[in-house]
Amino acid sequence: MPFPQALARINKRVTNPVLGVAARVLPGFGIVIHTGRKSGKVYRVPVAVFARDGGYRIALTYGRDVDWVKNIRAAGKFEFETRGKTVTLTDPVVGQDASVSWAPPLVRQFLVALKVEYYVQARKSA
Repeated sequence: MPFPQALARINKRVTNPVLGVAARVLPGFGIVIHTGRKSGKVYRVPVAVFARDGGYRIALTYGRDVDWVKNIRAAGKFEFETRGKTVTLTDPVVGQDASVSWAPPLVRQFLVALKVEYYVQARKSA
């Protein structure tokens, strides 16, 4: 079961601003930079990320129905900041893998225990 939405609201206001500083440079983390579909406002969301298949795979710890996923899918592309670099990612696709076979072993155990089975896969823009 992904994290509850109540925790998402707390993280949005408290944890994300703090984690956002470290997520820009720490391995295994990054920042999704996206624009709201309705508001047009730019948002920054820290995420767990893994290089995979010529792009990046992002674990959807709050499930696939969160606003930032809807925003990047509607736009078809988004900016992504990781390890001190900003790249444009395109063609975001939501996938499902209950075994989380794509994640490193320790992370996989954590994600499986939390029943985080969805991810977003996006490729680097040419």
